[in-house]
Amino acid sequence: MTVEITMEREPRPLLQAVGKGLRRRCPRCGQGKLFRAYLKVNDRCPVCGEELHHHRADDLPPYISIVILGHILVGLMLHMEMTMSVQPYVYLLIMVPLAVFLPLIMLPSIKGAVVSLQWANFMHGFDPAHRDPAAPEET
Repeated sequence: MTVEITMEREPRPLLQAVGKGLRRRCPRCGQGKLFRAYLKVNDRCPVCGEELHHHRADDLPPYISIVILGHILVGLMLHMEMTMSVQPYVYLLIMVPLAVFLPLIMLPSIKGAVVSLQWANFMHGFDPAHRDPAAPEET
C-alpha cells in the first residue's frame, strides 16, 4: 500500500512569467535581473531572493532562435526574389550579417522566457516540494 502526499501550491501565472523572462527579469518579482552575464543565469534573484539555479534551459533557446530566424530570413529572401531581381552577392551582404547578429540579439530574451516557463510550471527543482538533491545547500 502506498500513500501519496500532495501539497497545495500556489499557481504561478505562466504568461506573466514568460513576459518577465522575455524582458530578462526575474519570473517571480519582475524587478531583479535574470542574468549576471550574457547567458549566465543568476543563482538567486538579487531583489526577491528566488532561487534560479534550478533551470535546465540547455538547447531549447538556440532551437527556438533558429526557427524564428529561419522564418525571417526565408521570408525576406522570398520577398526579395519575388519583387526584384537580386544578384547573389546582395543576399550575401544582407543575409550573412542578419544570420550572425539576430540570434545573438534574440538568445538572452528567449533563454529568459524558457527559464521563466520552467519556473511557472514548477519544473526542474522550481517546485518547493521536490527539491533537487544535487542543488547547492543554502547558507
